Amino acid sequence: MEDQRIIVGQINGIFGVQGWVKIFSHTDPRENIFKYSPWLLNVKGEWKEIKLDDFKVQAGGKALVAKLENIHDRDVAREFMGCEIAILNSQLERSNDEYLWIDLIGCKVINQDELVLGEVADLIETGAHDVLRVKGEFGDLIPFVMDEFILSVDVDAKIIRVDWEPETDEEND
Repeated sequence: MEDQRIIVGQINGIFGVQGWVKIFSHTDPRENIFKYSPWLLNVKGEWKEIKLDDFKVQAGGKALVAKLENIHDRDVAREFMGCEIAILNSQLERSNDEYLWIDLIGCKVINQDELVLGEVADLIETGAHDVLRVKGEFGDLIPFVMDEFILSVDVDAKIIRVDWEPETDEEND
């Protein structure tokens, strides 16, 4: 898989006077954002690699703060306000049988009748279970429930096999 950038958070404030920044994290749990270094920061439209010197989880886990390498001043830290934080796909940890949401994007979705339903555009978290949003001729929302609707996932071949019949115009009449 190509080594693409994945947005994992954003710098949303400054903390103290020694160059620390407040972090908004998209990771789950939120503090997992600190597992990854270096970060890529989108500074005025240009991606820059920045390493972490230190980090802290503040106030009972409610606030995340980080000390960026070579940033020792509040005014310099302020220049990073609003910057997106990204990592490279290669920084994500996976075991051999694991895949991440990002790995499923772009996979071809094929049903048991060998009908290509489309490609995974994204995934939706609903609480009960995740849902594949499939774009294509038979675009649909398919519950991501293994062994019920999702029969197999082959990330290397970019194919997801499903037990799913697309809605047809006759069914909607």
